[in-house]
Amino acid sequence: MTQRDSQGKELDLKLIRVLRNMVKELYASLERDIDNHGLSGETFQILELLYNKGPQPIQKISDTFSIPSGSITYVVDKLEKKGLVERLPIPGDRRKTNVTLTAEGRSNFDDIFPKHAQLISDNLSFATDEEKLELIRVLKNIGYGIKDRAGNTKS
Repeated sequence: MTQRDSQGKELDLKLIRVLRNMVKELYASLERDIDNHGLSGETFQILELLYNKGPQPIQKISDTFSIPSGSITYVVDKLEKKGLVERLPIPGDRRKTNVTLTAEGRSNFDDIFPKHAQLISDNLSFATDEEKLELIRVLKNIGYGIKDRAGNTKS
């Protein structure tokens, strides 16, 4: 890692401001869309996981979204009461259950998810595919660099 001159540091700070503002606008747009469907962000994430990945153990959902076990039970209970998900026993392990979308939950998300995915595409349409690929590469490079440095500083 090299020392940055003042001009380089100013560029770094500008990048952080631009990135923060872009992410803020992007997520505000996505949150408005989720709200328009009468869902919370947490609920949407769970339904999206089940929609795209299929049935999931409650513990995996909890771990994936860092939702405490007591809270995930409450959220799944609410989704179950709305008829969007159901619990299914995991064969061979009576202590664990999978959460899966019901037919109604799948039907609702068949309507919601393509529109949400289109909104994401619309929001990102201001960059070319080549720019997006370069941005992915650069952001991964930064993210892995930060992660590696953090791993190297642990005693």
